[in-house]
Amino acid sequence: MLVAALGDSITAGSPGWDPDPRVRAAIHEPNAESQYEHWASRRDPGLEFRNCGIYGQRTDEIALRLEACAEGAEILIVQGGINDIAQRRQVESAAENLRAMVVRGRLLGRVVFLADVLPWNNGHPEAEGPIRRLNELIADIGVQVLPFHQTLEDSERPGRMREEWTSDGDHPSVEGYRLLGEVVAASIAARRDAT
Repeated sequence: MLVAALGDSITAGSPGWDPDPRVRAAIHEPNAESQYEHWASRRDPGLEFRNCGIYGQRTDEIALRLEACAEGAEILIVQGGINDIAQRRQVESAAENLRAMVVRGRLLGRVVFLADVLPWNNGHPEAEGPIRRLNELIADIGVQVLPFHQTLEDSERPGRMREEWTSDGDHPSVEGYRLLGEVVAASIAARRDAT
């Protein structure tokens, strides 16, 4: 089953991986385990992922690539929003962009999942409020949400990822990506079993 993963650097697998070979060539020691897609396909070998993550993109930029990424896939995972927040854009606009991508994905006949926004250690505490607000809006879109935020949030330090789950304060570590991959594979399996 082909899964199209559309998003920003979290989808791409930063900082240890990038789906673009030219970008990957600049990574000191590229590691394919630094992406949730790797771990989801390890947990469920029946899943094949097309990684359409691009570092630094906002939701409006991600949206421009939806049709090309989703072509031929059965499932579309949409992830994005942190770069909108980092660039001080309105979270309501980011949520509308995400909602529009969900609608377009469904019109293309894809099963659509939407990932919420991770905690951002390097943006804490300023970004915590906007992240939580955007995640509330994401929860109201009416599609199955992959709980990326809850999965990596440090219960003892709300609004931040646990230290062992982030490589640089911005992105997950390999262990963080492993946890996200397990969430993705389990969510797809649960959806498949329910239909």
